[in-house]
Amino acid sequence: MKTVTLRGVEIGAGAPKVIVPIVGRTRAYILAQAAGLAALPLDMAEWRADFYEDVLDLNKTLDTLKALRAALGDLPLLFTFRTRREGGEREISPEDYRALNLAAARSGDADAVDVEIFSGDELVRQIIGAVHAAGGAVVGSSHDHRGTPPREELTARLRKAQELGADLPKLAVMPQSPDDVLTLLGATQEMVRRWADRPVITMSMAPLGTVSRLCGEVFGSAMTFGTAGQASAPGQIPAEELRQVLDILHRALGEQ
Repeated sequence: MKTVTLRGVEIGAGAPKVIVPIVGRTRAYILAQAAGLAALPLDMAEWRADFYEDVLDLNKTLDTLKALRAALGDLPLLFTFRTRREGGEREISPEDYRALNLAAARSGDADAVDVEIFSGDELVRQIIGAVHAAGGAVVGSSHDHRGTPPREELTARLRKAQELGADLPKLAVMPQSPDDVLTLLGATQEMVRRWADRPVITMSMAPLGTVSRLCGEVFGSAMTFGTAGQASAPGQIPAEELRQVLDILHRALGEQ
């Protein structure tokens, strides 16, 4: 399996890497959040631009993205606009979604861009091509905030993201029972064992699914999301606590 390296952070090797979302609504709050990340044990920041009040103004968004890039120093940055249909803060037209993500990709200020893989194959391929042309990586994401589909569908979603060219296929689902968490973990393991030629990111959301955010190294998930204040999805835990658990598990696995 090939790994993905962003600003010296190798994803897919060692313990899962920790991503912390920035979810401010104003430029000032976004930059204040970024400044506060310096003391935290994380590997990547994610700007959830769908929270930003001026996100549909491309000039303001690109200006804030540039300032955010400067504030984060050498920390890798993932640019994400999460649509409402996949659990985000607002809706957006396909045209605006394309324009926003293409602009972020071409700015050079985002190391990676999140692309929702069920936005239409032609649109997804266009954005992925632009991100790669700009030297960035793509997180190809799929979210289900209503439930957990069968294992076969989960692996199919991850395989689709890989086939469309995403560097990091990502899947997040909502559990209704412990069995749903096991379904997600089993699908992750099957994907990594049978089909994946690159790192994958998976999680079962809500408090019930928190265990999936902690044990990714066992089942094959290469990244996990922690918080520094407000969460961007249910079930995320503070980055410091997350890192402690990941390190404990990593050491235990190394002793086998």
